[in-house]
Amino acid sequence: MRVLVTGVSGFIGSSLSEKLLDEGFQVIGVDSFFDYYPRKIKENNLYDLLKQPDFEFVESDILGIDWDKIISQVDGVFHQAALAGVRASWGQKFDQYVQNNILGTQRLLEACKNRRIEKFIYASSSSVYGDTDELPINESSTTNPVSPYGVSKLAAEHLASLYFKSYGVPAVSLRYFTVYGPRQRPDMAFHKFITAVINGDKIEIYGTGEQTRDFTFIDDVVQANIQAFRNARAGEVYNIGGGSRIKLIDTIRIIEEITGREANLVYTEPQRGDAKHTFSDVTKAKADFDYSPQVDVKSGLEKHYEWLKENLEIYE
Repeated sequence: MRVLVTGVSGFIGSSLSEKLLDEGFQVIGVDSFFDYYPRKIKENNLYDLLKQPDFEFVESDILGIDWDKIISQVDGVFHQAALAGVRASWGQKFDQYVQNNILGTQRLLEACKNRRIEKFIYASSSSVYGDTDELPINESSTTNPVSPYGVSKLAAEHLASLYFKSYGVPAVSLRYFTVYGPRQRPDMAFHKFITAVINGDKIEIYGTGEQTRDFTFIDDVVQANIQAFRNARAGEVYNIGGGSRIKLIDTIRIIEEITGREANLVYTEPQRGDAKHTFSDVTKAKADFDYSPQVDVKSGLEKHYEWLKENLEIYE
């Protein structure tokens, strides 16, 4: 079976593609190397993939590519491409989020509407929920984004639902909860925290550090994608979380324990668009496609640290 992976040079896209190849899929990967972070990092993510005979790479903008041609060659889609970043989505750059996250998704769905594909897996985000005091969050919880990024991801979810209802595109939306692990984007918290501890630099904590997150290890997210492709119900949305809730400040203490070094913390103002708490209920994903996160936060951070320690020069 041949599948399309958009955003293939990214953190999740590259990790997913490697696992798909291991499981016997052929993969067409598309990426534009959007300059949200340095191209050399993304090229490193692709390094092993490009050696694989069952992997084909297409460098193209998501809005400029001939999707009809690509979709005619594949049996399914993993749509991981998006312009990321909660804080960067404010202000004049929002038009880029509209173009890449909303219009780009619509163009891809449009190309799928008259094709017989097995599944269209859309990478959504827990950012669609915003702030809520009702924890854990399930898929019927109110969606109320507190960032323009979250708005763009929710809009694309609605498009996926519309194309399922109107054209039968077998779309499934996976709402990721704070993914971490090897290859994590350099702007994300754990990458910054571990790098700062290794280098003896300061760590900025937004707010008190008492905010909580449901952190999800990359291997669990990858497996969720493949399980959803095979067994999820078309037209549905699913939470993909790590199965635990932990204070941000407590993750710093775990990093200190793992590295044997003390973190140099600097507290700053809370950031617009950051949810105070997240905690996912994954009962629906468990019931429909047997999703069960396997990696706890401490084990995941150990793996993240060991990988980053060996690959830190990529980010310098």
